[in-house]
Amino acid sequence: MTDEGVDESKRATLRRFAALGAASPLVRFAQDSESDAPDAILGYVTATPGAHFSKVRDDLKLGTGETQHHLRRLEGEGAIESREDGDYRRFFPAGRFSEFEQVALGYLRRATPRGMVVALLRDPEATGADLAAELGVSRPTVSKHAARLEEAGLVSRADG
Repeated sequence: MTDEGVDESKRATLRRFAALGAASPLVRFAQDSESDAPDAILGYVTATPGAHFSKVRDDLKLGTGETQHHLRRLEGEGAIESREDGDYRRFFPAGRFSEFEQVALGYLRRATPRGMVVALLRDPEATGADLAAELGVSRPTVSKHAARLEEAGLVSRADG
C-alpha cells in the first residue's frame, strides 16, 4: 500500500486519537499506517465511552464504510463492545462498564437527560416545571425523559 493520495490531516487526527489508547492491547499491531484507523477508533472509544457510530465517524473524520468495518472488526476481536440504545448503537471498551453503567452513559450523552440528571444532583427537590425552565424545554419533554430515566433506574420520581 502506498501513501499516494493520503490525507495528512486525517492521518494526524488518527494518530492523535490513537495516542489516547496507547495502553490498549492492540497497540502492538500499530506497525504501519493500515492500523491507524482501528487504533484511533479504539483510543476514541476508550476516551469517549458510549459514543455512537456517527460521533465516532465524524470526530475521527473517517468514512462510513471504513468506520463500520473497523468497529465490526474491533468488536469481533473483543476489544470493544456495543449495545443498542434507541436509534443508536453505542460503543464501549470491552469489559470496562457494567450494563447499568452503559445505560447511564447512553443517557448522559444526550443533552436533555444529562441536564436533568445534573440539575437533580444539584437540587433533588426540583420539580418538572423547574427542570423545564432550567433546560429550556417543555414540561411534557421533561416528563417523557423522567419516565425513561426512572425506568433505567437513574432517577426516582416522587409524586409523578
